[in-house]
Amino acid sequence: MQILDRETWVEIYHTLSKNKLRTILTMIGVAWGMFLYVFLLGAAKGAENGFYKIFDGYATNSIFLWGGSTGEPYKGYPRGRELAIHLDDVEYLKKQVPEIDFVVPRNAASSEQSVINRKNKSKNFTVFGDFASVSKVQKKQLITGRLLNEEDDVQKKKVAIIGKEVYEQLFNNKENAIGEYIKINGIYFQVVGVYRNPNSGFLPEDVVYIPFNTYQKIYNQGDKVNWMVISIKPQYNVNVVEEKIKTALRKKYDVAPTDEKAFGAWNFAENFRKLTNFLKGLQILTWFVGGLTILAGVVAISNILLITVKERTLEIGIRRALGAKPGEIRSQILMESVFLTVFSGLLGFILGVLLLIGMSSFMGDANPKFPFYNPTVNIWNVLAALFLMVSLGLFIGLIPAQRAVQIKPIEALRTE
Repeated sequence: MQILDRETWVEIYHTLSKNKLRTILTMIGVAWGMFLYVFLLGAAKGAENGFYKIFDGYATNSIFLWGGSTGEPYKGYPRGRELAIHLDDVEYLKKQVPEIDFVVPRNAASSEQSVINRKNKSKNFTVFGDFASVSKVQKKQLITGRLLNEEDDVQKKKVAIIGKEVYEQLFNNKENAIGEYIKINGIYFQVVGVYRNPNSGFLPEDVVYIPFNTYQKIYNQGDKVNWMVISIKPQYNVNVVEEKIKTALRKKYDVAPTDEKAFGAWNFAENFRKLTNFLKGLQILTWFVGGLTILAGVVAISNILLITVKERTLEIGIRRALGAKPGEIRSQILMESVFLTVFSGLLGFILGVLLLIGMSSFMGDANPKFPFYNPTVNIWNVLAALFLMVSLGLFIGLIPAQRAVQIKPIEALRTE
C-alpha cells in the first residue's frame, strides 16, 4: 500500500464516509482541541504583549519613593512627625547607595489645585513639574512640538507641554497649539508641545507638564519633592537596594532604624517581576489545557476506529482471504487515523488563527482596562502541536490497527 496511491485514499474516503455523522463528530473533537490550543496560546501572548506595551517606556527596574510620617519616637522627636524628601536627597542617595543608576525627582499638583485657562475656556487639570530626565522613566509620544529640555529648567522658563485631552478641551479642532499661551493659576505659559500616549491609563493625556524649577517657584514648593523615581542598576536586587535607600534616609532625617512608616515606596521592579511570572504561568497553563484537549480528541479517534474495525470485520476477513498482508491492513488503519488527526488539526488551527486575527482587529491598541495586543502563536509551538498530533495519531491508531490484523479470515466470515 503506497501513501500516494490514489486508490488508497479513495478507499479511505469511502470508509470514513460510510458513517458521516460519526466521522464529523470525531473530527470536531480533534479540531476543537487544536482550536483551543491555538486560541489559548494566542490569547496568552496577546495579554503578555498588552501588558508589556502598557509598561513600554517605563523604567521597570525602579522604585517610587516618597516621604511619610514616623511610626516611632526617636531622638526626642515624637511619633507622627511628617517627613518630606528634598532635592539634595538626589545626590545624597547617589553617594550613599552606589547601586543606584539614576534618580528622577518629580512634583505634581492635583487638578483641584490647578486651574488652566485659555481665552474663554477654563478647566482643572493635573500639573506636573519635571526635569528633562523624566524621559528616562516615562516616555511621551509627541503629536507636535517638543519636550521639555534642560535649558527650560535652568532658566525657569514658563513653557508647558500638554496632553491630547488638554488640547481638545482648550483648543479648537486642528488649531495649532504651539506658541499659544495658556494660564496656570493665573500665570501665562507658552505651549511648546502636545503629546499623546496609547496607554493613557498609565500616562494620562489630561496632564500639563512644566519645568521642575518653574513648578517649585509658582507652587511655592521650595526644595521639597513629592516623590522620586529611583532606577537600580540591573545587576542588583531591587528589594535589597530599596532597604539600603530607606536606611540612608532614616539616618539623614533622624528616624528610628526600625521605622517602616517614615518613607513609603512602591517597588515597580518587584511588581513587574510578579506580573512576568504570572504571564509565564499563564502560558504554561494554556499549553497544559490545550495539550490535554488535543489528547482527548485523538483518543476519541482511536475509539471510533475500534468501532469501525469491528463493523468492518467481514470486509477485513475477505481481504485477508484474498491475500492481503497484515502490514497492508495495519497501514490503512494507521493512515485513516493520521488523516483524521491532521485534517482536523489543521482545520482547528485555521479557525483559531482567524479568531485571533479578528480579536486583534477588534481590540486595537493595548489599554490598561483590557491589556491585549497583537495575539500571535509561535510557529514552533504550532509545529510541535502538529508533530504531537501526528505522533499520537500513529500511536493511538496502532490499537485498532493491531485489532484489525488479529482478525482471522474464517472467523470473520462466520460473523455474518
